[in-house]
Amino acid sequence: MKQFLTVLFFTTCSLIATAQSKVPPVDKSPMDVSYFPLNYPVLKIQDKATEPLVARVVYSRPQRNGRTIFGDLVEFGKVWRMGANEATEIEFFQPVRIGGVRIRKGRYTVFCIPFEEKWTMIINRDTDTWGSFKYDEAKDVTRLDVPVLKQNDITESFSAFFEKAAMGATLAIQWDNVRVNLPITF
Repeated sequence: MKQFLTVLFFTTCSLIATAQSKVPPVDKSPMDVSYFPLNYPVLKIQDKATEPLVARVVYSRPQRNGRTIFGDLVEFGKVWRMGANEATEIEFFQPVRIGGVRIRKGRYTVFCIPFEEKWTMIINRDTDTWGSFKYDEAKDVTRLDVPVLKQNDITESFSAFFEKAAMGATLAIQWDNVRVNLPITF
């Protein structure tokens, strides 16, 4: 009887522990991150980082899934979080300039107002927010209009990544057949 109760006790404890440690389901729009310099964390642990860390962007990657994106799913003329789920965030590890405006080291949210021919890119002080439902223009640090570049190839997953530029870097945003480039100087 003592053995039976011991086995019953451990089985019950095991079932309780298993029930409490359920892994959450995978999100339809998984989060991603991009660094400048590209692959900085890997370069750092390999002692191959030759440039200081400047920025990183954290965003969710919605899928196109055959939908019409711009002008339909993402409405023209309305503030958009640039991705899915939480608003896209950018962190600067040193002061930078966007559109001639000096931006201090720190974490910010990136929104945009897409139009067919241009996007108004917005750097905003509000962080840790879902979507653009509580977007507050009073917290804007800067805005910059950038042209829309139409692509021949379709980008299925929303993507944000940095590319080296002559005076710093470009934050490239691609989805569907659209690309925009946000110039960042440092």
